Amino acid sequence: MDTINLDKPVVFNRKIVHIDMDAFYVSVEIRDNPSLANKPVAVGGKSDRRGVLSTCNYIARKYGVSSAMPTSVAKQKCPNLIVVPGRMDIYKAVSSQIKEIFELYTDKIEPLSLDEAYLDLTYSSKHKGSATLVAEEIRAEVYRKTKLTASAGIAPLKFLAKIASDQNKPNGQFTIAPEHVMDFIESLELRKIPGVGKVTQSKLKNLGFRTCGDIRQVDKHYIIDSLGKFGSILWDRCHGVDNRDVEVSRVRKSVGVERTFEHDMADKALLVSIIQEKLLPELERRAAPHLKVRKMNKLGVKVKFGDFQQTTKEKRSECIDLATIENLLDEALERGKGKAVRLLGLHIGLDAPNQHITQLRFPFD
Repeated sequence: MDTINLDKPVVFNRKIVHIDMDAFYVSVEIRDNPSLANKPVAVGGKSDRRGVLSTCNYIARKYGVSSAMPTSVAKQKCPNLIVVPGRMDIYKAVSSQIKEIFELYTDKIEPLSLDEAYLDLTYSSKHKGSATLVAEEIRAEVYRKTKLTASAGIAPLKFLAKIASDQNKPNGQFTIAPEHVMDFIESLELRKIPGVGKVTQSKLKNLGFRTCGDIRQVDKHYIIDSLGKFGSILWDRCHGVDNRDVEVSRVRKSVGVERTFEHDMADKALLVSIIQEKLLPELERRAAPHLKVRKMNKLGVKVKFGDFQQTTKEKRSECIDLATIENLLDEALERGKGKAVRLLGLHIGLDAPNQHITQLRFPFD
C-alpha cells in the first residue's frame, strides 16, 4: 500500500495567502453607480442576444443566479435582476491598483485572474510574521484605495489557502494554522478541492467517498485506477501534500478563440464559413506573437450544443490547418448526433518554452 509515513510528522512551514475579490465586476459597477446598491445585479450580455453572465452579486445568488449562466435563464430565476454590460478596461485598471497594493507586502505574487491571486508571505516580517494580520491589513488597504471588499484564505498549502478564502465570503478571511491542517483536511468535503468538478464528484460519490478522510482509508493505486492521473493529485491533497510554489511567472499553454451565436446553428456549411471568415483569422492573429518564439503542438475544435453539452476534439499538429479543423469539426458534430450548435471555438496548444519566459502581467490581456 502506498502511504505517507505517519511516524514522521509533516512539517508545514509556508505562509500562503489566497486573496479573492468579492463579486469583482459587479462590485465595481455598484461602486461606480450607487443606485444599484442593495439590488440583484449581474454583469453580462443581454437576454435577447444569447448573453451569458460574467458574474453576479450575492443578492442575485440567493435566487440561484450564477456566473456563466445564460442571461435568459438568470432572468427567469430573478425577474428583477439588473444586467449591466461589462467594462473590461475599468476592471483591468482596478486590478492593477490591487496588484500595486500586493507588491507593498511581497514580491512573490501569482495572479490567477483579474480578481484573485496567491501571495507567499513566508518571509514577511510585517506584524511579526503573522500572515493572518498581514492579510487583514492588505484587505483593509484594498478597501481604502478602491472601496471594494476582498476575502482571504491563509494556509501552508496552496489548495487549502484557496479553499479557506471561500469560508467567510464576502469580506472575510479564514486561517488554517499548520497544527490544524490535518484535522481540517480529515473532514473536508471532496467537492471543495480544486479540480473536483461535477463529473468527478459524482464518480467519487458512487465509489462511496465524500470526505478526504474517506480517501485516506484506501490504497493510492485504487484511487488512481478509479480517477486516472487526477487520482494521484487527489490522494496527495487528502494527505496534506501540495508542494506547488507560488509562481511569480506563468507560461501560457494555449491560445484560443470562440463565439456564441445568437441562434443555434445546424448547418455545417455555415459553421465552416464562420470558421474561415471569423474564427480562423482571429486565431492566427492571436497566435502569431506566441508562434514566433514557441512551437505549436496541437489543434482543437470546441463545440457547445443547444442543450449546453459540449465536446472538444484535438489532434497533434504543428500548424494551423483548415482541413484538419474541418475534420475535427466533423468528429465533434458527430458526437452531437444532429444537435444544433450554440458555441464554436478553435484553439492551439503550445510547447513549453526553452527560453523567452516573460513575467506575467497583471491583469491579463
